Formats: sequence, C-alpha cells, structure tokens
Amino acid sequence: MHHSTPSPNDNHWQDWLAWAAEAGIQLPQDAEFRRARERVWAGSEYVALSAARHPRIFAGLLASGDLKRADGAATMTAALRQALADVNDEAALTSALRHFRRAQMLRIIWRDLADWASLEETLADLSALGDVCVRESLALLEPWLHAELGEPMGEDGSPQRLVVLAMGKLGAEELNLSSDIDLIFAYPSRGQVQGGPRALTNEQFFTRLCQRLVKLLEMQTPEGYVFRVDTRLRPFGDAGPLAMHFDALETYYEAHAREWERYAMIKARPIAGPPQAGAGLMDMLRPFVYRRYLDFGAIDSLRHLKSLIDQEVRRKGMADNIKLGPGGIREIEFIGQSFQLIRGGREPELQVRPILQVLRYLREKGLLAPEVVADLSEAYHFLRLTENRLQAWADRQTHSLPTREAERERLARSLDFADWPSFLARLGHHRSLVQQHFDQVFADPASAAPADEAGLSRLWTDPPEEAMAIGQLRQAGFHDPESAWERLEQFRQSAQRKGLGQTALQRLKSLMPCLLEQIARCEASATDAEVSPDLTLKRVLHVLDAILGRTAYLSLLVERPDALDMLVRLCAMSPWFSERTARAPLLLDELLDARRLFAPLHRADLDAELDSLLGPLASDDLEQPMERLRQFAQGNQLRVAAADITGAIPLMVVSDYLSEIAEAAVARSLNLAWDGLSPRHGVPAGRDRQHNGFLVLGYGKLGGIELGYHSDLDLVFLYDGEGAMDATEGERPVTAAQFYIRLGQRLIHIMTTPTYSGVLYEIDMRLRPDGQKGMIARSLDSFAAYQREEAWTWEHQALVRARPVAGDPKLGQGFAEVRRAILQLERDPEKLRAEVREMRAKMRANLDKSNARQFDLKQGRGGIADIEFMVQYAVLRWAAQYPELTDWTDNIRLLESLKRLDLLPGDSAEVLTAAYKSLRAAYHRNALRDAPGRVANDQLLTERERVEQLWHSLMDDAQSDIDS
Repeated sequence: MHHSTPSPNDNHWQDWLAWAAEAGIQLPQDAEFRRARERVWAGSEYVALSAARHPRIFAGLLASGDLKRADGAATMTAALRQALADVNDEAALTSALRHFRRAQMLRIIWRDLADWASLEETLADLSALGDVCVRESLALLEPWLHAELGEPMGEDGSPQRLVVLAMGKLGAEELNLSSDIDLIFAYPSRGQVQGGPRALTNEQFFTRLCQRLVKLLEMQTPEGYVFRVDTRLRPFGDAGPLAMHFDALETYYEAHAREWERYAMIKARPIAGPPQAGAGLMDMLRPFVYRRYLDFGAIDSLRHLKSLIDQEVRRKGMADNIKLGPGGIREIEFIGQSFQLIRGGREPELQVRPILQVLRYLREKGLLAPEVVADLSEAYHFLRLTENRLQAWADRQTHSLPTREAERERLARSLDFADWPSFLARLGHHRSLVQQHFDQVFADPASAAPADEAGLSRLWTDPPEEAMAIGQLRQAGFHDPESAWERLEQFRQSAQRKGLGQTALQRLKSLMPCLLEQIARCEASATDAEVSPDLTLKRVLHVLDAILGRTAYLSLLVERPDALDMLVRLCAMSPWFSERTARAPLLLDELLDARRLFAPLHRADLDAELDSLLGPLASDDLEQPMERLRQFAQGNQLRVAAADITGAIPLMVVSDYLSEIAEAAVARSLNLAWDGLSPRHGVPAGRDRQHNGFLVLGYGKLGGIELGYHSDLDLVFLYDGEGAMDATEGERPVTAAQFYIRLGQRLIHIMTTPTYSGVLYEIDMRLRPDGQKGMIARSLDSFAAYQREEAWTWEHQALVRARPVAGDPKLGQGFAEVRRAILQLERDPEKLRAEVREMRAKMRANLDKSNARQFDLKQGRGGIADIEFMVQYAVLRWAAQYPELTDWTDNIRLLESLKRLDLLPGDSAEVLTAAYKSLRAAYHRNALRDAPGRVANDQLLTERERVEQLWHSLMDDAQSDIDS
C-alpha cells in the first residue's frame, strides 16, 4: 500500500498503544502483523475508533489469536452461547450482544482489509453473525415471554414457536459489512395463549415477541446496535401484522402477492425456530416461487421492476450507486434470478440462494456461455469487495462512490489501486460488461421485430374489412385466404370468450403479428411439398388455442423468437407435433434449446434426466412421479420427432431412440411400483429393487426395437418361481407369487392411468401365455413349460422378437436361455411353413385395411408384416442348425444373419432389407402426419411387388422348397 500521507486514524492507534503499555500488553512484532495493522487502520475508522474506545476487545482478539482464524458459524454460535451463559434479563442481553457484535466486526473487518480472508469467507461470516444473533436472542426472549404472558398453543393443542425467515442478503448468506437484515416472522397456527395472566391470541403474543426482538437488535445504546432490522418484506408491508400464521401466509401469497415478492422469496431461508416448522413453511412457499412450467412471464415482470429501479436511480441521481446503478450488483442478481424464476420449478438444482452458485449452474447447463458467467462472477466479486471496503470505513450502509478526494484515494488504495482513475477504469470495465449481458438477457423482443413486408401485422392489431384482409392473405401466399381469415376470426373470438386478463391480451398483441409473418414465410423455406401456410396456420392456432389461458406460454413465444420459429417449422411439417403440443403445452419448453431439441438422448442420459425429474419428489406421492414420467416420455418423443422431421437423424435410428425412451419409462415405472408395494407387504426373501426377481419382456415393436410414434407396448411379465409360495416379510404378508402379480398390476396402473398429461403408454398384454385368460405374471419355469408343450407356432414367431426391457438381470439371462432353447427346437419345415402361411392369411383377412385407392403399409400384400413373417419363418426353420439366428430380435440384423449364412436364395435378403426400410420410412412419416398407416395405391409399387414375389417363392409354392 502507498503511504504518502499519514492516516487520520494514527491518533486512535497511539491511544490504544498508550492503554496497552499501561496494561502491560505485548504487541506482535512480525512484519505481517505490522503491515496488516496499517492497512486496517488506513481503511476503517470504525476499527480504529473501536480499538481506542474499547481497548479490551481488541486486546482480547490479539491474545486469543482470533484475528488469524476463520471462525465460521459453529465457532460463532459456541462463542455467543458462552457470552450469554449468565444473562438473565433484557438489559444484560442488550449489552452482551453489542459487545459480541463489536468483537466479531473487528475480527471480520481486520481479516477483510488485511486480505487474510476471501470475499466468500467475509460474506459467510457476516451472515453467520446475523443468524446467530437472531437465533440466540430468540432462544432467551421466547421463554422469558412465556413466563410473563403464558404459552401460545395451536388449535390442535400443540405449543407454538416463532419461525424467522431471513430474506435478501442474509437469506442468501451474502451479508455485507453494514447491511440491514430483512426478516419475516411466522408461526404455524392460530390459537390462544394458555396459562397467562390475561387472554391473548397467538398473534398478539408473537407480535410482542417480534417487537422485543427487533428492538433488542436495532436499538442504539452507548455501546452501539446489533443489526438494523427491516420487516417491510412481510405480507402487506408496514400495514400488515408483524407475525402471521402459516395459513394466512399461504393465502396471501396465493391471492395478493406481487411479482417482486416472488422474486424476493428466492432468497428466503429459515434461520430460527423449530427446523421442521421452517422446512414446512418453505415447502408451502415453493410453488408460489417456482412454477411447474417454464415461466417466461418472469422476464417481463423483472424488466418492469428494473425500469422502476432505474427511474428511482435517475430521480435521486444515483448513477454512482454500485448496487442499484447501471451495471451494478442488482443487474447481476436479476440475470441469475430470471433463470431461477423461469426454470426453477422444472430444475430443482436452480433453487439455491447464493448468486455465484446460480451462475455456476447456468454455465454447467449451457444456459449461459462460460465467458458470460466469468464476466458476471468477476464483476460481482469486484463490486461486492468495493461495497465492503466502502462500508468498512465507518460501519455505515452506503453503496455510493465517494465524492471527496481523500475518501476516493483511500477507497482506491484499500483495493490495491495506485490511484482513483485506475480504480475507476476497472470499475467501468466491469459495469459495462454487466450492462451488456443484462441488456442481452432482458432485451425487449418487441423492439427487434422484423419488418413486416406483407403488411400482415395489422390483421390482428387493427383488422381491416374482410375483403381487404382476404386480399392481403392471398398476396402473402395463402392458397385459401377465405378459410385462413375465417380461422383467424374464430381464434380472435375464442380469445374474447375466454375472458383473458390484460397481460395475456398484451402478449397476444405482441405475438400475433410475428406469428403471421413467420407462417407466411414457411412455404418458401420448406423442402417438403406438403408444407403450406394454410395448414400451418390451422395447426399453430390449434396449439395457441390450447395455451390461451396460460400467459406463461404466450410469454415464452414472445420472449423467445427462436422458439416461435421452431413452433411454426414443426407445425408446418407435422400435425402429430401440433396435436401433441396442444394436448400437453408443457412440451413447448422443449423448443427453447435447439441443441437439445435436435439431439435426442440415449439411455444413460435419459436415466439421468429421470433422476433429476423424480429425485426431489416425495416418496409417498405417486401422482407427481406419474405426471413427470409422462412429461419425460412426451418431451423426449418430441425431440426425436423434431430431429426426424428436420432430417437431423436417419430413419433407422428413430426407432432406436423411441425404444430407449420406452425402456427407460418402463424401468422407472417398475421401480415406482416396487417402492409402492414393499412398505405394505415387505418383499420376497433375499430380494431388493435391483435384484427383484421380476422381468418385463418387450414383444412386438418394442422387442424388435422398431417402436413408432403411436406404438403401444406389447409386454409379458415373468418372475423367479423359486420360493414362490413363501410369504413376504411385511405387515401384510402375501406369497411371493401374489406379490409379483400385484407388482405387475401396479406397473400397468402406473403406466396406463390417465393423469393431467394423459397416459404414459397403452399396454397390450395379449401375448402372454393363454392370452387374456392367462395370469398377469407367471414364473419363468411355467413360461418355459408352456412354450415347450402348449404354445402355438405363432407364439414361437412372437418369441423371435421378445427381449427383456426391465427388471432383474439374472432372470433376464434365464429367459434368454429359455428363448434360445425354444427357438432352436427341430421343426418340420413343411408343417411350419403351412402354419406360418395360414396365420398370415388369417391376419390379413382381419386386419388389412387396403382398398381401391390406398395400400395398408403393414398388413397389405407385399407390406411390412409379410417381411416379418418370412424372417420369423426362416429363424424357426433354421435356428436348430444355426444357433446364432437367436442372437437378435430386430428384422434388419436377422436379415443380415440370414444373408451371411446364405439361407435365402440370391439377393432375397438385400431386397427384403431395402423394401423393409422403405415401408418403415413411409410408416414413420405417416405417423408424424397423423395419417393412418396407409399410402396411395400407386406408391412403393416396386418394393411391394418384390416382397410379394419373394413371398410366393419362399412361402407359397411347396415345390420350390428353398432347402431342396
């Protein structure tokens, strides 16, 4: 540090030295102490004065070595409890607290100014000081007041205790050197005080308790004060009661709270009172702060709040305020907290209080660029350090830069700058970066709307005469402008009928012009001939109609033009997409991140997403996890569809992704079913969730890894039959066999019961042994016996495509052995061929929906089922000689094996593979267009003819037996 001028505090140091000499106190002689002492006395008049006026406190800090130590909350609590051990009235408490606070402030400011502590340590220590002073004061005041007035009791007769919520900087554990502390007081329930001299309600009792606590902390005595307390963040502010019971708080936050109160509640933290009551209060407030959906309305309300602050800053000429001024601390907090309010309900990791933790999470999740987070974190660090050095001088709450020359030099030197201009340059650098990033996050999209060449924006905001409107739509490229105008008018009436609030109407007014522009442009940029503005308008309005009452989603589309663009693109290409999204608007959240949208997840990432979605939920509530599972499956199917529609992934991979989503959902549903049954019945001996002795088999499309967008799941349940008649070890024991049957039933219930977002999957159990008459789950041994002795040929065909999709891995191996053994049985080729052919004929007669104009892709002659039957026939025909034919369950790899083993004549395997891929591609495309599995009769003719020819030569004509 630079010492051109002696510090005004040198006299105070001489005073302390004189006292120390008289008291026979030795000073540390090392250079480090000397340097630190000079820095501290140059930077804080408060410390210098305190040492001179209360010399024993400073001497005590030197003697105990406390200046060298980072204290932390536990040490501080122990020290204050010791200091209060003999206190038994308010006068003694008042004095002891002030003495303790001064000693701690001297220690904390010394370590801060001497650079012996990091900023993080300083803020944590100051916050711990706030916590411990409130908590230990309350611990004495509350029983004293009980003795005087009686004890408050709830309506249920339970004793009531005060819960104190810290808000603002104390709540976030980021307290400054001279901050107020913001507190809200609450107690669990209304009721009466028992055993007192006069009748009092709980509210009267707690009001008095809070008044005493506040007075104790903030009263100025000759020994100073402890903390200034601000209670204006409570419901109804100064006009509201000082303490409220939980129900009243809940009602207030549901019915009356303003947007800024939601914002303030992000930092709330219980610091005193019974921990369980505090946690209960936070659980109750969480839905008010963190919404279930992505809440883009938060951006607009924060934008509004910021403009109010800016007006105030300008009015009071506070541009030099490093907290509220441009590029200040408040802007950094707003950036982090806008993400918390928008996403915190869906991503519980964001429900943290300290702003640097929030920024770190945003960087890890790719929601803010690493360089943006680095800029904001460094600026926050610099601004908070500057704020502390400003406040250290006189222990006064100030956020404004000094105007007097000497004070400026002193502040610059305390932060290790050579002079004021070099400090100012660094400050300016940080503030301009913060402002830049703030403006990017909070830019008003309305001000950046594209020019409206077609003049469509007025169609919504200022509708012209019908003829003129139709002319404009025709000019903009609509093929049937009359219908388009009629649709728009119907949508306008629907919006009026729903009686939307001011905010929603405002958002629609911002949204509709951009939307019409984008829809008009969609045809020009599309590669698909079936894309037209008319269809796109119909589909997008269908989605909008579903979200009219939900302002948050209108906000999302207004705030994020990229999401609006994506909505228009995907609706243009797929009615499946618009239908799905209209049914479950939550899916709009998926449009926000194009990187995620076009990169569907594989199994490990799907499981990780499920962990974070289901992890925070209570274990006794089945409805929430069921709902989240549905959101998970639909959101991930949507990602696959988006990647599929836009060609980001090849067709053959689409089914892989869809199958993995289903497997993850089945496995997680099985866990939920297990967790629900085991507390009631106990579990079969030696079993746990991992090795549960239960197996879910996927048949059909799921088994063959060929799931489509509309597919239901063909499932069969098996269990380990060993000890099947032994009872479980729970309060309501059942046999292991009964347990597994109930487990299967519960699994079906979890997956097929409709919740707010619909069903998870439709499930078909008809392929189990004995079909619909059969047991819902059976032991592996009885399944094997059935397959060997009773099963029909078509059931062995189905077994070709069966594989474990969830459950016990060991049982899965047992099933694989049974499946191989059954598929490898010796069969009479002629009899087999006749039975397969007969089954195919029966199936076609019942299911083929082909007609004069259309061909049924799956069941028509030369369609998908013909290929599947030929493959299954070949596997059953030759698996006894070539066991590797039992390795796979999917047609493509089975055809590869048949080709490699040269079991099909000529190029049959290649022909069938190519035809299969083309037919499946058409099937997928139809699913996305919400068209049933049929195409015009003139399509895919070559493929169909070749499949039919092969069917004749392989399956029909007994003479040309391919093994002859």
